Amino acid sequence: MVGTNPHFCSVHDHAHCVSDALAQAEALCAARGARLTVLRRRVLELVWASHRPRGAYDILEELGEAPGRRAAPLTVYRALEFLVDQGLVHRIESLNRYVGCIEPGASHNGQFLVCDGCGVAFELNDAGIVAAISDCAGTRGFRVVHPTVEVHGLCPACQEKSR
Repeated sequence: MVGTNPHFCSVHDHAHCVSDALAQAEALCAARGARLTVLRRRVLELVWASHRPRGAYDILEELGEAPGRRAAPLTVYRALEFLVDQGLVHRIESLNRYVGCIEPGASHNGQFLVCDGCGVAFELNDAGIVAAISDCAGTRGFRVVHPTVEVHGLCPACQEKSR
Protein backbone atom coordinates (compact mmCIF):
# COMPACT_ATOMS: atom_id res chain seq x y z
CA MET A 1 0.00 0.00 0.00
CA VAL A 2 2.75 2.47 0.91
CA GLY A 3 4.50 1.93 -2.41
CA THR A 4 1.44 3.08 -4.34
CA ASN A 5 0.63 6.04 -2.12
CA PRO A 6 1.48 9.38 -3.77
CA HIS A 7 3.05 10.72 -0.58
CA PHE A 8 5.77 8.08 -0.70
CA CYS A 9 5.95 7.80 -4.46
CA SER A 10 8.17 10.05 -6.54
CA VAL A 11 5.78 10.01 -9.51
CA HIS A 12 2.33 11.54 -9.17
CA ASP A 13 0.41 14.59 -10.29
CA HIS A 14 1.07 16.89 -7.34
CA ALA A 15 -0.81 19.77 -8.98
CA HIS A 16 -3.88 17.54 -8.66
CA CYS A 17 -3.24 17.21 -4.89
CA VAL A 18 -3.10 20.99 -4.52
CA SER A 19 -6.16 21.74 -6.66
CA ASP A 20 -8.21 19.06 -4.85
CA ALA A 21 -7.17 20.42 -1.45
CA LEU A 22 -8.11 23.98 -2.41
CA ALA A 23 -11.46 22.90 -3.87
CA GLN A 24 -12.28 20.87 -0.75
CA ALA A 25 -11.28 23.78 1.49
CA GLU A 26 -13.48 26.22 -0.41
CA ALA A 27 -16.46 23.85 -0.25
CA LEU A 28 -16.00 23.05 3.45
CA CYS A 29 -15.55 26.67 4.46
CA ALA A 30 -18.60 27.72 2.43
CA ALA A 31 -20.70 24.96 4.03
CA ARG A 32 -19.53 25.99 7.52
CA GLY A 33 -19.88 29.73 6.93
CA ALA A 34 -16.13 30.16 7.54
CA ARG A 35 -14.22 32.77 5.55
CA LEU A 36 -11.45 31.34 3.42
CA THR A 37 -9.84 34.70 2.67
CA VAL A 38 -7.35 35.21 -0.12
CA LEU A 39 -4.48 35.07 2.40
CA ARG A 40 -5.76 31.91 4.11
CA ARG A 41 -6.23 30.25 0.73
CA ARG A 42 -2.69 31.21 -0.30
CA VAL A 43 -1.25 29.90 2.98
CA LEU A 44 -3.12 26.62 2.42
CA GLU A 45 -1.76 26.47 -1.11
CA LEU A 46 1.78 26.97 0.21
CA VAL A 47 1.29 24.26 2.86
CA TRP A 48 0.21 21.92 0.06
CA ALA A 49 3.13 22.99 -2.18
CA SER A 50 4.75 19.66 -1.32
CA HIS A 51 4.16 16.70 0.95
CA ARG A 52 6.91 17.97 3.23
CA PRO A 53 5.64 19.80 6.31
CA ARG A 54 6.09 23.57 6.03
CA GLY A 55 7.11 25.99 8.76
CA ALA A 56 5.40 29.32 9.30
CA TYR A 57 8.56 31.23 8.41
CA ASP A 58 8.98 29.26 5.18
CA ILE A 59 5.45 30.28 4.28
CA LEU A 60 6.09 33.88 5.34
CA GLU A 61 9.18 34.01 3.11
CA GLU A 62 7.22 32.78 0.10
CA LEU A 63 4.40 35.22 0.78
CA GLY A 64 6.97 38.03 0.87
CA GLU A 65 8.10 37.15 -2.65
CA ALA A 66 4.78 38.38 -4.09
CA PRO A 67 5.10 41.95 -5.41
CA GLY A 68 3.46 44.57 -3.23
CA ARG A 69 2.71 42.06 -0.47
CA ARG A 70 4.30 42.04 2.95
CA ALA A 71 2.83 39.68 5.52
CA ALA A 72 3.72 39.71 9.21
CA PRO A 73 4.54 36.53 11.14
CA LEU A 74 1.39 36.96 13.25
CA THR A 75 -0.72 37.07 10.09
CA VAL A 76 0.70 33.74 8.92
CA TYR A 77 0.24 32.16 12.36
CA ARG A 78 -3.38 33.35 12.45
CA ALA A 79 -4.01 31.91 8.99
CA LEU A 80 -2.46 28.60 10.04
CA GLU A 81 -4.54 28.59 13.24
CA PHE A 82 -7.70 29.08 11.15
CA LEU A 83 -6.67 26.25 8.81
CA VAL A 84 -5.97 23.92 11.75
CA ASP A 85 -9.28 24.87 13.41
CA GLN A 86 -11.11 24.08 10.17
CA GLY A 87 -9.32 20.72 9.91
CA LEU A 88 -7.63 21.68 6.64
CA VAL A 89 -4.08 21.28 7.92
CA HIS A 90 -2.37 19.45 10.78
CA ARG A 91 0.52 20.63 12.89
CA ILE A 92 3.36 18.14 13.09
CA GLU A 93 4.22 18.77 16.72
CA SER A 94 7.73 17.28 16.69
CA LEU A 95 8.75 19.55 13.81
CA ASN A 96 6.59 22.61 14.55
CA ARG A 97 5.52 22.48 10.93
CA TYR A 98 2.26 22.08 9.04
CA VAL A 99 0.99 19.59 6.50
CA GLY A 100 -2.24 19.48 4.50
CA CYS A 101 -4.98 17.19 5.78
CA ILE A 102 -5.91 14.37 3.41
CA GLU A 103 -9.45 14.04 4.85
CA PRO A 104 -10.52 17.57 5.76
CA GLY A 105 -14.23 16.74 5.89
CA ALA A 106 -13.82 14.03 8.53
CA SER A 107 -13.23 14.76 12.19
CA HIS A 108 -10.07 12.93 13.23
CA ASN A 109 -6.74 13.22 14.96
CA GLY A 110 -3.77 12.54 12.80
CA GLN A 111 -1.24 9.82 12.81
CA PHE A 112 1.82 10.59 10.75
CA LEU A 113 4.74 8.73 9.28
CA VAL A 114 7.54 11.29 8.94
CA CYS A 115 10.54 10.44 6.78
CA ASP A 116 13.73 11.70 8.38
CA GLY A 117 15.50 11.30 5.04
CA CYS A 118 13.45 13.38 2.59
CA GLY A 119 11.12 15.13 5.03
CA VAL A 120 7.85 13.84 3.55
CA ALA A 121 5.01 13.30 6.01
CA PHE A 122 2.30 10.75 5.29
CA GLU A 123 -0.99 11.03 7.15
CA LEU A 124 -2.67 7.89 8.36
CA ASN A 125 -6.24 7.90 9.58
CA ASP A 126 -6.40 4.51 11.21
CA ALA A 127 -9.28 3.85 13.61
CA GLY A 128 -7.35 0.87 15.01
CA ILE A 129 -4.56 3.14 16.22
CA VAL A 130 -7.05 5.50 17.84
CA ALA A 131 -8.83 2.56 19.52
CA ALA A 132 -5.55 1.07 20.79
CA ILE A 133 -4.50 4.38 22.33
CA SER A 134 -7.93 4.95 23.84
CA ASP A 135 -8.15 1.40 25.24
CA CYS A 136 -4.64 1.49 26.69
CA ALA A 137 -5.21 4.91 28.24
CA GLY A 138 -8.64 3.90 29.54
CA THR A 139 -7.25 0.90 31.43
CA ARG A 140 -5.07 3.39 33.29
CA GLY A 141 -7.92 5.79 34.00
CA PHE A 142 -6.54 8.33 31.53
CA ARG A 143 -8.86 10.30 29.25
CA VAL A 144 -7.33 11.03 25.86
CA VAL A 145 -7.93 14.56 24.61
CA HIS A 146 -5.55 15.03 21.68
CA PRO A 147 -4.17 11.73 20.38
CA THR A 148 -1.63 12.80 17.79
CA VAL A 149 0.87 10.12 16.81
CA GLU A 150 4.08 10.91 14.93
CA VAL A 151 6.38 8.11 13.85
CA HIS A 152 9.78 9.04 12.44
CA GLY A 153 11.66 6.72 10.12
CA LEU A 154 12.56 6.28 6.46
CA CYS A 155 10.21 6.08 3.47
CA PRO A 156 10.73 3.36 0.84
CA ALA A 157 12.73 5.69 -1.46
CA CYS A 158 15.08 6.80 1.33
CA GLN A 159 15.52 3.19 2.48
CA GLU A 160 16.53 2.30 -1.07
CA LYS A 161 19.01 5.21 -1.22
CA SER A 162 20.62 4.13 2.05
CA ARG A 163 21.30 0.59 0.79
